[in-house]
Amino acid sequence: MEPNDFSATDDIATTELYHATHCLSQPAAFTNGYDPVTEFLACDSLTHDQWIDSTFHELSSIYPVPSPRGTIEDEEESGIRLVHLLMSTARAVHRGEADHARSLIEGMRCLLTRVTTSFGIGKVAGYFVDALCSRLCSLQCDAPAAVALNTPDEAEILYHHFYEVCPYLKFAHFTANQSILDAFKGEDHVHVIDFNLMHGLQWPALIQALALRPGGPPVVRLTGIGPPSSDGRDNIREVGFRLAKFARSVNVPFVFRGVAASRLDDVRPWMLQISASEAVAVNSILQLHRLLADPNELGTSSIDSLLGWVAGLRPKIVTLVEQEADHNKPDFLDRFTKALFYYSTMFDSLEAGREYSCGAASVAELYLQREMCNVVCCEGTARVERHELLLRWRARMSSAGLKPVHLGSNAFKQASMLLTLFSGEGYCVDEVEGCVTLGWHGLPLISASAWQAGDEVPSPGSKNVPLFIPLDNNTVFNDNNNSQLY
Repeated sequence: MEPNDFSATDDIATTELYHATHCLSQPAAFTNGYDPVTEFLACDSLTHDQWIDSTFHELSSIYPVPSPRGTIEDEEESGIRLVHLLMSTARAVHRGEADHARSLIEGMRCLLTRVTTSFGIGKVAGYFVDALCSRLCSLQCDAPAAVALNTPDEAEILYHHFYEVCPYLKFAHFTANQSILDAFKGEDHVHVIDFNLMHGLQWPALIQALALRPGGPPVVRLTGIGPPSSDGRDNIREVGFRLAKFARSVNVPFVFRGVAASRLDDVRPWMLQISASEAVAVNSILQLHRLLADPNELGTSSIDSLLGWVAGLRPKIVTLVEQEADHNKPDFLDRFTKALFYYSTMFDSLEAGREYSCGAASVAELYLQREMCNVVCCEGTARVERHELLLRWRARMSSAGLKPVHLGSNAFKQASMLLTLFSGEGYCVDEVEGCVTLGWHGLPLISASAWQAGDEVPSPGSKNVPLFIPLDNNTVFNDNNNSQLY
């Protein structure tokens, strides 16, 4: 029988990579001695007031309000006032009432001195006050919001810390890997296309699972896409070297190709060198929402173009993980309202594991804060965090000619087992029409789904997707468009 889950292979898979590279931070404490990241790296119906009142009570159920600065009643009253002021400020900003918004912001800053800001609603309110202030300044200056953007290297560090302290990214990787493993059963040549390689944390477990297949592993090709490095180093190639070293240690034939692209919609199918003899998997973890900007003047959009050629690759599996949020509405006030509740819940889930995170939770919060600021502060092409609900993604993927694949019981089981590694009893896994969601206190926060090519999707022509020509495993070369490692 072929491996059907990763619970027995993760420790073996990641141990070899432990010595391959340095660790970016102190390892987080995991139960049962299991820490794959550290090992790998070290190798609209309510009225405005009704919504405010109901939202505060919901947030209060998420955030208990012990009060070192005053009574619980004072803290709760201040919390209610903060929510009212946040919504009033958002409305003033939405209407262009700069002076009124500025006075409300000053009022909130004063109020924040009377509540606990190290956790709970006080901390969340502080983040949103900063975001509103940035948006207000951009409106007054008639310039894009001055949101501090991460360099690719900084983004990877924040991504790593967020990965360590909470289960969301691990859930994404576990669930996607299970779907890919199931789709590759019986295949001798497989090709995984990763839309966001980062440190390559997702792939040792899959390589190890494929290594244990009866009859031997397939030939594995991995194409990793990522941004060019800001310091001149070829980080994509370095990740490829580490993965190749690990694959060699478990006797898996492995080929890596790196594609450096500042934007995912700059990637073209010919860059991927697909072969007709390969079973193809396309993996997208929290990436496709960045392509949901308004269609251009020709009436086409980046997401439609990309999904069109993805479907044309005739993939055995497409794994899609996205935030389960509705942050792509053009109306600012509606978007702000939904972001306030979503990120309040996200920040609370980080708080639950703070005592076990060795300080990494504070850095992980920056990952969420930058994401939230983009939702609140930016417009037009600068607003890339355009999260949409699973229902919308199902419709979009189907329109592109892809059909859903039921994730199955193994994916649900793996996700449920993953939660035992984290503190806090608020995490919850649910199955929704063949998809799986991970949430906190009953609110879904991230969704995973799987897809495959439908019957009517035409295969891409050979002139657009050239056949892969095998090279010696030690050959390394570069060109102007991307970096490649074999």
